[in-house]
Amino acid sequence: MEGSITLKKENKIGRIHFSHPKGNSLPTKLLQSLANTLDQAENDAEINVVILESGGSSAFCAGASLSELKKITSLEEGTAFFMGFARVLNTLRQMSKFVLARVHGKIVGGGVGLVAACDYAFASAEAAVKLSELSIGLGPYVIEPAVSRKIGNTAFTQLSLDSANWKTADWGIQKGLYAHLSPDIESMDQALNQKAALLASYAPEACSELRKLHWKDTQHWETLLPKNAEITARLALSDYTQKFIKSL
Repeated sequence: MEGSITLKKENKIGRIHFSHPKGNSLPTKLLQSLANTLDQAENDAEINVVILESGGSSAFCAGASLSELKKITSLEEGTAFFMGFARVLNTLRQMSKFVLARVHGKIVGGGVGLVAACDYAFASAEAAVKLSELSIGLGPYVIEPAVSRKIGNTAFTQLSLDSANWKTADWGIQKGLYAHLSPDIESMDQALNQKAALLASYAPEACSELRKLHWKDTQHWETLLPKNAEITARLALSDYTQKFIKSL
């Protein structure tokens, strides 16, 4: 499998690290591994809080794998492909432990959904945001519930229509996608580690119950996200999208 996922734990903090040479994009196998690793952290009694981070110093996550998207030839294949992110989002939704995102760089497409589904996101000034789906004939259907839940429908609409343009990290914190913005990586990590240590010291039962409160009224995602994956798969097979993707 190209790319990697690791889980390390220390002082009740589980640190999930993912990486991929193509902008930390997430092919199907890496998404499966990420969902499994989140489950592993959830079921580990020695972990009270989770940090989600990625490798390198450029993009945090470039979203879905375009090279895989180019190979889709049927609705079944396409639905299975887009279900990768759906499974990760539903796994995050169902967890009892707070998940903190370490967003050191740009996020695109599915990467925006991944950050939105975390409970508290720390970002550097380089953490620009873009939903590029419309520009290639798709739409951010699978991740929409997570993104709209975090930033609201108005900001989601703006972001999804500005599919060719980057929003700054300042925009991200103004809209609520990020909870903490730092001018550089060092200060971001300091703030992140302090928050993680604090949350890890709290009573797990209290954190679990509070997280349930935060995530109320999202149970329908279990059926909604697969439906949205099928919509995206159908669009991916359109002549416009196929022609555009294969030109990349």
